[in-house]
Amino acid sequence: MKEIRKANGTYPDEESIQGFIKDIYSFLFKDVLSDNKDFFVKSANFKKRFREIISKESNKVNFSTDELVDTFFLDLLSITDQCFEDSRAILAFDPATDSISEITHTYPGFYAIAVYRIAHCWWKYGMVYSARIATEYVHSQTGIDIHPGAEIGKSFAIDHGTGIVIGETTVIGDHVKLYQGVTLGALQVGKRYKSDKRHPTIGNYVTIYANATILGGETEIGAGSTIGGNVWLTRSIPPCSLVYHKREVIIKEKGLKNEPINFII
Repeated sequence: MKEIRKANGTYPDEESIQGFIKDIYSFLFKDVLSDNKDFFVKSANFKKRFREIISKESNKVNFSTDELVDTFFLDLLSITDQCFEDSRAILAFDPATDSISEITHTYPGFYAIAVYRIAHCWWKYGMVYSARIATEYVHSQTGIDIHPGAEIGKSFAIDHGTGIVIGETTVIGDHVKLYQGVTLGALQVGKRYKSDKRHPTIGNYVTIYANATILGGETEIGAGSTIGGNVWLTRSIPPCSLVYHKREVIIKEKGLKNEPINFII
């Protein structure tokens, strides 16, 4: 296995983590195992590969390698359950799909959520480098950028998803839906803000439509709210709010002679 050596530690190369993520996702959500023997053989293989990854992860804290392997594969059971809750949430609102299998096999939003949940688990263990590699790998595959430090509740749904950005200190409640291009970001980006909550808090049952931008660690979106497309928010809103961007669209019959159009960029 290739290694990257740095002044403060030895790290596994990106390919080993990316391969692990790709294969364990298929194992959990795509593979059809013929019998228990297949399951145990594959499980043993994944444990061996995970052991190799964490042995080179210099950021891990408070766990021995054996404890970390056992803890992760126990946590993986609840992670898988959470992911299937996410898939059911997508199935419930998206008219473009008729099955969980279609979602787990073809939906980039579900893929990004599932890998985030694995990476978030690693983040909590202190496996910062491995967690970042995992989410950045999925970012490159889907265009969805979820920081592994973000806190995301159950039944989370992403539709389309390209261009979504969810920052490190974002907190998202249960039953939240996001569309493509949504940014949950920070107002301040200076290094002195590193230990602060820089990203917004999204309440339960909130829907945020395409290209909305919500910024700031003190910004809270009240439960049950709907945020329309292209909205820019830097302040809190109460529960059950409807926020939308008003834009005038003019439709008129085109005459024989073309009229000049003023473009405002």
